Amino acid sequence: MSLSICIIGGGMVGAAAAVALAKQGHTIKLIENNPIEAANVLSSEHIDIRVSALNLFSENLLSELGAWQHIAQSRSAEYKRLSVQDYQKSPLIFNNAEIGESHLGHIIENSVIQASIWQEFSHHTITVLSGLGKLEGILHSSDKTSLCYESQTLEADLVIVADGARSHTRELLGIGTTGWQYQQACMGVLIKLDAEQQDITWQEFQATGPVAFLPMQAPYANLIWYNHEDTLRKLADGTKSNLKDAILANYPSLPGDFEIIKTAVFPLTRQHANQYSKGNCVLVGDAAHAINPLAGQGVNLGFKDVAQLVKSLSKETCLTKVLKDYEQKRRIPNLAMMSMMDACYFAFSNELTPLKLLRQSAIAGLSKLSPVKSQMLKYAVGHYL
Repeated sequence: MSLSICIIGGGMVGAAAAVALAKQGHTIKLIENNPIEAANVLSSEHIDIRVSALNLFSENLLSELGAWQHIAQSRSAEYKRLSVQDYQKSPLIFNNAEIGESHLGHIIENSVIQASIWQEFSHHTITVLSGLGKLEGILHSSDKTSLCYESQTLEADLVIVADGARSHTRELLGIGTTGWQYQQACMGVLIKLDAEQQDITWQEFQATGPVAFLPMQAPYANLIWYNHEDTLRKLADGTKSNLKDAILANYPSLPGDFEIIKTAVFPLTRQHANQYSKGNCVLVGDAAHAINPLAGQGVNLGFKDVAQLVKSLSKETCLTKVLKDYEQKRRIPNLAMMSMMDACYFAFSNELTPLKLLRQSAIAGLSKLSPVKSQMLKYAVGHYL
């Protein structure tokens, strides 16, 4: 069946949904208040501090959409190893050879991912709409949904809600969420690194929270620092010299000297929609689930949402059954990943002696259990939908 589809939100996940569903033969209207000039973004020398760790599943999806070729011509950093360690203890290292892959994923700027997908819009029946004003209401009929904006009303067979964790559309639909605000915040630090291209991303868990290193295309890298929000904001608002001293005092050894380019601090939130659809409207990506960014799985989950929605549409002719199938296939995996990230976060951020001994034993044990390590790694890179 060919549907008229409105997608609200043109970020990475919304844009991927637009191309994937257009390839399936549907007519797409993408509503985005801040449309981008994809070619300009991809040719720009501006480095985005916001990055994602795309796993193999996401890479394959973007290849199918035609977007990966644009990423390959822009900026990205392939990583082959992933290291996790408790404070000053021996690390647990995963590598691509354990699962027979050439690499584990890529660290890519969010703006590059988004622009690479947008670059494919011209090859499909995708109309980008902006300047519609505020979405004031949503009306449901038996087979159509009307989106009532300030300037006009749009009608569609299906509405895909991809406007992020603070989704105004989800609120208008009356879909509630469960979740909480963590007691910490996260700071990203974009650095220019005096070192050759790195192929390892690592996290070290400390008493005040994790610190992490994400290799970007040389000479850049991204440092992630979890701590109390007041502490991080003072560091971010202070001098770069003081921040560099704090990084050197709190981080494991970095592969070279570095210059701080910019910082960003944001609160940590877990949020899960109580339902993924209402009427002929369906939530994808952060509008459905906002996850602790501990392992960089957020956008990967969103891309899996897109892949499943496309799959559900391909095998069902009744939209009610499509949306039911989509939610059944995605809700439990999303919840499982969210819960696993929370378990890791709380277990490794707790300094109770029994828990410290337990996690150190777990890391040491996993280092010797190759089949278990391999299965964990396969799950992380997206081998299981």
